Amino acid sequence: MEHYSGWQPAPSCIDALKGEGRWNNDWDASLELLRRHGDSLPVRNELIDVFSDFYFGADPDGDPGNWTGYIRDEPLLVGRDFFTALVRNGWRWGFVSGAEPPSARFVLQQRLGLVNPPLIAMGDAPDKPDPSGLVQLSDSLLPDRSGGVVAYLGDTVADVQTVLNARSERPDRHWISLAVSPPHLRPGSDERNTYELQLRSAGADRILSSTEAAIQWSMDNPWAGRQGLAESDR
Repeated sequence: MEHYSGWQPAPSCIDALKGEGRWNNDWDASLELLRRHGDSLPVRNELIDVFSDFYFGADPDGDPGNWTGYIRDEPLLVGRDFFTALVRNGWRWGFVSGAEPPSARFVLQQRLGLVNPPLIAMGDAPDKPDPSGLVQLSDSLLPDRSGGVVAYLGDTVADVQTVLNARSERPDRHWISLAVSPPHLRPGSDERNTYELQLRSAGADRILSSTEAAIQWSMDNPWAGRQGLAESDR
């Protein structure tokens, strides 16, 4: 945003946009914010190139060892032990991410140290809230082609809507929407309360205090043939 207009939108502005449930793609969200701010819009591919320069710092399809951008310092919400705990509690896990495949793999494999994590990334399925990616991942994780329980953890209205849409597409499964506020929203703040109300109003089944809280939730909610689906997203 600042590159094109000199304007840095406040986190609350971005949260409000995400709360509409439509702007899950960061590139499209950036263009929409520029439009609403009254700025001239760049060509989409040009914006993507600029975004990649900042985020990767080098060729996104090149050697990750050469990346010097924000991706190297992006805060991680959980560590590898998080996934070990989910497995110990009887839940399979995977990712439905709006991130590009190279960045998703880098974060999951190199920074978190996960080995061949089940992943549906940008381009593997339509953007959320289309449920195709979530359904596809659940098919690969569940032992049976029908039935079973799928819990999906996300921090946007689009994530919640993805679960609602999956219920309509695959009513044979029990779909659970777990929602969490982004980490920049301080617990107990008016901003966080408002954000959580949006998630609840969108249809979230449970609001968690943090991503880590999914460990306790998975322990408290055992199901036979169960699995958990955790979203990895920029």
